[in-house]
Amino acid sequence: MNTNLKISEKTTCYHCGEDCLSDDISFDNHLFCCEGCKTVYGIINKSNLCEYYDFEKNPGITQKHIVREGKFAFLEDESVKKKLVHFSEGSQHHITFYLPQMHCSSCIWLLEHLGKLNKGILKTRVDFLRKEYTVVFDEANISLKQLVELMTSIGYEPHISLNDISENSVKKVSKSHLYKIGIAGFCFGNIMMFSFPDYFSDGELGEKNMNYMFNYINLVLSLPVFFYCASEFFISAYKGLKQKFLNIDAPIGLAILITFGRSVFEILSDTGVGYLDSMSGIVFFMLIGRYFQNKTHFSLSFNRNYKSYFPLGVNVINPDSTEKQIPVSKIKVGDRIKVYSNEIIPADAILFLGDATIDYSFVTEKVYLLKRVLEK
Repeated sequence: MNTNLKISEKTTCYHCGEDCLSDDISFDNHLFCCEGCKTVYGIINKSNLCEYYDFEKNPGITQKHIVREGKFAFLEDESVKKKLVHFSEGSQHHITFYLPQMHCSSCIWLLEHLGKLNKGILKTRVDFLRKEYTVVFDEANISLKQLVELMTSIGYEPHISLNDISENSVKKVSKSHLYKIGIAGFCFGNIMMFSFPDYFSDGELGEKNMNYMFNYINLVLSLPVFFYCASEFFISAYKGLKQKFLNIDAPIGLAILITFGRSVFEILSDTGVGYLDSMSGIVFFMLIGRYFQNKTHFSLSFNRNYKSYFPLGVNVINPDSTEKQIPVSKIKVGDRIKVYSNEIIPADAILFLGDATIDYSFVTEKVYLLKRVLEK
């Protein structure tokens, strides 16, 4: 009995790695899953950046979902540009984008060499852990809108949301923690220096007045450490106890309080020299540890508020039925907006035309989180 076996071998897209449904889309002896991936490969190949494919196999992002024309028209608004650009000097602008698509070394390599695609891109820097991409560009050669469209054309569409132009979106570096570290370190070092005679002479310096003087100098130096530098431990412990929750700062604050109180008692009653060097050392090293902890947490933090999910631009339908894209912050009551597929409705609205299937999971999740916060 003769049996004819038809074997079909799956081929994957040379750019993104997805399965190719046919072998009709090919270029330069490579198969692609869609015309979008083929176009991206052509752009990369034309700019002599095909080394992009040497770092990882199929490193690209699929281009089956075509970005609609005019999606980034809101970037031409001067008020939006001023809020997105964090530094400008003449025609040179610095801007940082969030790129959730970044996933491998090939992505980093291509983004760092983006200047080869357009001479208006002067400098780039990639922060892979935070998925952030900083670009310095010359507006005389490439506009912000053209820059975003270029990045989108190669598969790295920036995530631009309402949160990016909020006044509190730029996280200012608080210098108070560094001040506390500096003050605690200064006081700790001097307290240790004035305490050396007590370590090496069993507390007897020969002259009683010198012993009193050094003890009271240490006491004065310990006051800013206790009342200013260690304040965040006491505040955090108090807030935790107020919520009937014992956090890590409670035992730390208790240790600092007991050490300081015992030291003050011994110095004022002339029964000892206290442990102010230990107290200031605890505060100093705990502040240093917390500084690196906060720095690491900030680098790995992906907390995003509700504004991070809302679009920055929205299409408004004019009375003459034409469309105009404006920033979502400029929507007025009574405006008619056009929401495309897979986009978030940016404001309370009534469906005016057509049928729509709306996913409420985003709303219910936020309501649940808000409820948990209010319960606390």
